[in-house]
Amino acid sequence: MHCLGAWLHPPCSNNSTNTFQILFFSFEFSFSFYGLVVPLQYIHCYYRVADVYIHPSEKCSSRGRAAGEVAVGAKLAMDPLKLKPPSMATRKRLAGAALGCLSLFLLSRALLFSQDDPEPVKRPDEASSISLPPDRIAIIAAAPAPSPATAAASDGSPAPAQDEVRCDLFDGSWVYDPAGYPLYDAGECPFLSDQVTCRRNGRPDSGYEHWRWQPRRCAAALRLRGGEMLEQCRDKRVVLVGDSLNRNMWESLACILYAAAPDRSRATVDDASADHKIFQALDYNCTVEFYWSPFLVDLDDQTRVLKLDRLPATTYRRLAAADVLVFNTGHWWTHTGKFRAWDHLERNGKKVEMGAEEAFNRALRTWTRWLDRNVDSHKTMVFFRSISPEHKNKNWCYNETAPMARAEEYVEAFPRGMVSIVERNVRRARTAVGYLDITRLSELRRDAHPSVFTVRGGKLLTPEQRRQPGSYADCSHWCLPGLPDTWNLLLFASWTSLRS
Repeated sequence: MHCLGAWLHPPCSNNSTNTFQILFFSFEFSFSFYGLVVPLQYIHCYYRVADVYIHPSEKCSSRGRAAGEVAVGAKLAMDPLKLKPPSMATRKRLAGAALGCLSLFLLSRALLFSQDDPEPVKRPDEASSISLPPDRIAIIAAAPAPSPATAAASDGSPAPAQDEVRCDLFDGSWVYDPAGYPLYDAGECPFLSDQVTCRRNGRPDSGYEHWRWQPRRCAAALRLRGGEMLEQCRDKRVVLVGDSLNRNMWESLACILYAAAPDRSRATVDDASADHKIFQALDYNCTVEFYWSPFLVDLDDQTRVLKLDRLPATTYRRLAAADVLVFNTGHWWTHTGKFRAWDHLERNGKKVEMGAEEAFNRALRTWTRWLDRNVDSHKTMVFFRSISPEHKNKNWCYNETAPMARAEEYVEAFPRGMVSIVERNVRRARTAVGYLDITRLSELRRDAHPSVFTVRGGKLLTPEQRRQPGSYADCSHWCLPGLPDTWNLLLFASWTSLRS
């Protein structure tokens, strides 16, 4: 028997008045677990939190050690000890020590079992498991198994190995790939908005179009092309809801699918309304829609009242039957002064005063309640796209032509507290919500914004305005073709993973 309790508190120091409750021993013995007898050769512990209190003077004496001798099925020898009633503080310390000891025991058991037990083989018909890393809640998407015909990637790289079955799609690096990117030409998409057609607006460089996102452990998971995505969308309705960044994403997806359609006369776009846009590939019965809702909750444009407990009824009535829903919100909540869209907030029909973050949280709680009451996860997949970063001030997008190196520090402009609010509400929703964590990979792409090659008030910037990038550069939206194409590849890869 060894007196090793010093790991949790100093039981052997002369001036210690804490009761010695946790005794460690390192003799080899057998432990029965679910009918299996397993030899343990690691340091384990035995504790009786409420039973034994050894007088401080006898903690490491022969009598103290004798009091801690443990045998399976035997009781502690208590008679010769002088007992001292524990204080409340002592009880709390002992409870914490017991939990720590139990954690050490479980860890040692896990280490022992991991050395001997083979990894279980997953049956083909089992659902793909989705696990979350401790520091983020991004979807961990499974790479789709390649067919014999596509065992090698289109660029000649080998098919993924068996240990690449699961990976974090959002952890990777940007690779320059002029042979594979862009996925379409802007001229093939007559419905692209002038705001994001950077080359058509006079941008002289095109390198930003040729970067491919490569996940660290499963590069083949993003080898999707427009034809595969069009087939995946067959008989499906995909709906994006949110602000202009989700409209940016909708335009990208519509272009990818439109350019891949065998008969483009059978692919239509209805974008007559700024609030509702529809792409349809008729031969595939594929529909991709966008609904304008920058706050997700209801904004009365006439009274400029933002109603934190109400959703836009007309929009949300049309969503529940969709096969895939992609939501976003964020940037409009940070606007201040003349750029803020509301004059006051309302809850339960009454005007309320609160900070932007509290209002943002209440709005997202309203949104998650709607999900839980109206969306059937067996029929509809729900995604929330994370914050799209801006590149202003230190990480300014003006005149940038290449991605940031990983070593460079991105200065976050969006409030971290709001990011935490999004992640917390996504976790709390009873409805399964996939988190498309595009923020970090997008932070590296300060080269991919329209900058001064955009429009203002429906008109292209004049040469004079372009010489004033501090006032006119757009470092929020993204050029197309460009970064949002990668967002859509990640969406479809995540969709494939969850559907499998």
